[in-house]
This record gives sequence, C-alpha cells and structure tokens, in this order.
Amino acid sequence: MEDFYRGFAQRARDLAENADPFTKRRLLDLAQRYDLKSRPGSPGGRSIPPPRATPPTVLFAGSGES
Repeated sequence: MEDFYRGFAQRARDLAENADPFTKRRLLDLAQRYDLKSRPGSPGGRSIPPPRATPPTVLFAGSGES
C-alpha cells in the first residue's frame, strides 16, 4: 500500500510541474498528504475518526408548521 501512495504522490508532483500556480500548490499539497499516507504508522495514515461527544441534533422536528 505504501508504494501505491508513493506513486500517487509522484504523479501529483509530475503534474504540478506544468500547472498554473494555484493548481500547482494544490497538487503539491496533495502529494504531501500521499507521502504521509505512504509511511507506515504515520499520523497521516488511515485512522478511525473519534466518536462524537454528543449525539447529532435533529434539524427538523415537530409538525412542520412555523
């Protein structure tokens, strides 16, 4: 899996070489994130999000009349 992410990071860098400044910055940021994922045991790798402290609030409640 590390090679997979390393390959994506390199592809993003290759594309960034010929991109406009905005796209270049985005591609280089993406490459950096892929580099983090390519390192085993790194914080950038897959992780489970922390559980919610409170349940989600209900957006629509009641009979629907205002």
